[in-house]
Amino acid sequence: MNKKFYLLAVMIYLVVPISKSFASEGSTYYNFSWLDPDKEVYVLQNRKYRKKSRVYLTFGGGITTSGAFVTAQNGQGRLGYFFSESFGVELLYSANFGSTNSTFDAVKALRVVPLYRRTKNYFGGMLLWSPFYSKINTFNIVMYYDWVFGLGAARTQEENNRLEFLNNGGNHNKQVEDHTGVMWNTHIRWYLSKLVALRMDLTAIHYKVQKAGFRTLETKKTWNDNFDLTASLQFSF
Repeated sequence: MNKKFYLLAVMIYLVVPISKSFASEGSTYYNFSWLDPDKEVYVLQNRKYRKKSRVYLTFGGGITTSGAFVTAQNGQGRLGYFFSESFGVELLYSANFGSTNSTFDAVKALRVVPLYRRTKNYFGGMLLWSPFYSKINTFNIVMYYDWVFGLGAARTQEENNRLEFLNNGGNHNKQVEDHTGVMWNTHIRWYLSKLVALRMDLTAIHYKVQKAGFRTLETKKTWNDNFDLTASLQFSF
């Protein structure tokens, strides 16, 4: 009898912690309601900053990391909405500013005209997915952040020297062309408060452009890429 009672006690001791570890977000154990109500307890799964049903605006700028012959910067504005903690949508407009750099000038000094493409602006929309949420305790300061991924489409306007490249010199007007392409994004947002967050974004656009040969204009197309790295402030409502 004593052995059966001992085994029963051991089973209860093992099962109770297991039931607590798999407690749902709405359970008593998860919410720590059995603690002093004046004390706040936050665990990793208990999100302090919520995204669901919130609209946000971001404003920021950064640099274009693609294109060996162009140095460019950008200014961006974003409007987004999360309809759950994991999924949302975002609209983006980016104005890009830049010019050919010293690498372009050095190659051209050798009497060879390099081909460059510079993004002037783009506008698009993405579906967002936020699978990762975490917090870091640094110097007794708890920082909360989300890691978000986006996928969508964009309309971009780019400038190029295709005619100058084709003829290897001469006075030719720069070409301005519009393209539609695939856009993706990944960003991390650090929450400064419930209303303000700091974001670091990497946004890429991939679109097809007409090839340019030294002697002939080809009708075949090839992929061109634009990568923008930006920092911005996000305001939630």
